[in-house]
Amino acid sequence: MEHWDLRNLPVEPHEPLILHSSRGEARTVVLQLPAGEALEDHQVHERAHLVVIDGEVDVVQGEETISGGPGLLAVFDPAERHAVRARSDARLLLVLAPWPGAGHPGARDA
Repeated sequence: MEHWDLRNLPVEPHEPLILHSSRGEARTVVLQLPAGEALEDHQVHERAHLVVIDGEVDVVQGEETISGGPGLLAVFDPAERHAVRARSDARLLLVLAPWPGAGHPGARDA
């Protein structure tokens, strides 16, 4: 078993910390997003599970904005566009699965 205290990991802004990565399964990443900064409109090849550990964020998808703090979970389908904006310093957990997703530059075609 591997385990982490997500609230106390030494994560710096702009330096995501990969906690676990297993080809064909999932990648787990912790991010520190300073107040006022954003993960601008983007998409990933995998299904993305975003959990707010600490702080407050706005999750934007098209015309819809959801605001939330610790405990907020947002799930995005592969290639679904979205943005995340920090209303205060925010710590986020991101799980991407399967890793790497179809079409990801790191994926190998069989």
